[in-house]
Amino acid sequence: MPPSPIGRRGFLKGALGIGALAATGSLAAACAAPGGTGAEPSKLTKPTATASAAKGEITIWNRSGDLFKVFDAAIGEFRKAYPNVKVNHQAVDIDAKLANTLISGTDVPDGSFWDDAKIGGQAEHLFDLTDLIAPYKDQTSAYKLSVNTVDGKIYGVPWDLDPGLLWYREDILEDAGVDPAGLATYDDLLAAARTVKEKDPKTKPIHLEKTPFLSQLWLEMLANQQGTSLTDAQGKLRLDSEEYRRIFGWIDTAVKDGLVTHAPYLEPADVNTLDNGQQVFVPWAIWWSFAPQQLLKNTKGKWRAAPLPAWTPGGARSGAMGGSSFVIPAKAKNPELAWLLYEFLCFKEPGYTAVYGPNDVYPGGLSTSIPSYQPALDPAKPLFQPIEALGGQDLWKVAVDAAATIPAAAPIPWWWAQSVDYLGNNMQRLIDGQMTPDQVISDSAEKIQRNLIDRS
Repeated sequence: MPPSPIGRRGFLKGALGIGALAATGSLAAACAAPGGTGAEPSKLTKPTATASAAKGEITIWNRSGDLFKVFDAAIGEFRKAYPNVKVNHQAVDIDAKLANTLISGTDVPDGSFWDDAKIGGQAEHLFDLTDLIAPYKDQTSAYKLSVNTVDGKIYGVPWDLDPGLLWYREDILEDAGVDPAGLATYDDLLAAARTVKEKDPKTKPIHLEKTPFLSQLWLEMLANQQGTSLTDAQGKLRLDSEEYRRIFGWIDTAVKDGLVTHAPYLEPADVNTLDNGQQVFVPWAIWWSFAPQQLLKNTKGKWRAAPLPAWTPGGARSGAMGGSSFVIPAKAKNPELAWLLYEFLCFKEPGYTAVYGPNDVYPGGLSTSIPSYQPALDPAKPLFQPIEALGGQDLWKVAVDAAATIPAAAPIPWWWAQSVDYLGNNMQRLIDGQMTPDQVISDSAEKIQRNLIDRS
């Protein structure tokens, strides 16, 4: 069986201390032991040992599935660069285990893969990596830096960038006389969907997500496109805005015009309607490329990617949808060695090439995200190759060009995942015709403010 898409991308769902010195392996650095509230977060400083002198053992958690296999091969390259560092690479249900492990402080890993939107909620249990990221900050995606920042401090090592793209059936558009190059705005997308449906009434061309969590994650991609997000840099809610109203109004129109397939991401109902020609447009993150490569059979080779439409003429043609980074727990035994691993994978050659280059899971390279480190994003030096399942399209160039338009964002609030109980659920009611856009905004904003923001 192919790797599970949920294995590829499990979805969103500061160490406080007294000063202490911790010697780890053969490296020594100042770090603080987690302690009472009110102290400064533990700050990790750069190891001074050379690669040959770095010595010790680390335990690293990653999700099981295809990404685990990709990282396992890349860690092999790290072992060559740091021959005296032993890496215990473990496949773990991170969503179920990591947060509780950080809180208990028992058997914590030295480092772990984690969703960007969860980092803010556990910052007190993580090392402050601000000084370590500093040399790479100017060449890292502003979006990725922002979502790893809490109160001005960086708690995650930025890894992937997940630009939103418009996935479409090239053959169906050609048959309907729709030029994908003309899909410049979301109004153009609605017009194209109507044209496709007129040609073939069984189509419901546009995918809208049926999972509350993913629908809210998708919403934030569309908001990011417009330079906004659920809260501003000061944590003030900005759901009641022109930008969100524009998105909800567009969704409402698409639903009322019968242009929507409402299905859960890459579950059987979704795959079947993608493969039978019912779905034609999927505005989604780059990681949807998993579908034609691993899941779709009848339509493999017929899908293509383009930049997202803009919300207003001349507006940004992409936004970020999800993303993951690496964290180092404040109670890690060998945090400095974990940093060396993540520095190698994210910011160094051959590290990021080992992650994104050809591997057993993706023979042409890992094409479900791109690096957030800009020196790795050379359009002329692709880290993954054109994709046969996309008709040989050069997805690297499409994604790199789209990523360059992604606006910066505000830090993700710690309560983001909890807000799905209100906003994500209300989005489903909107798609089902049970709420209006104004009702989604007013009801969600009131409950998020009262139950999450005011209680924090």
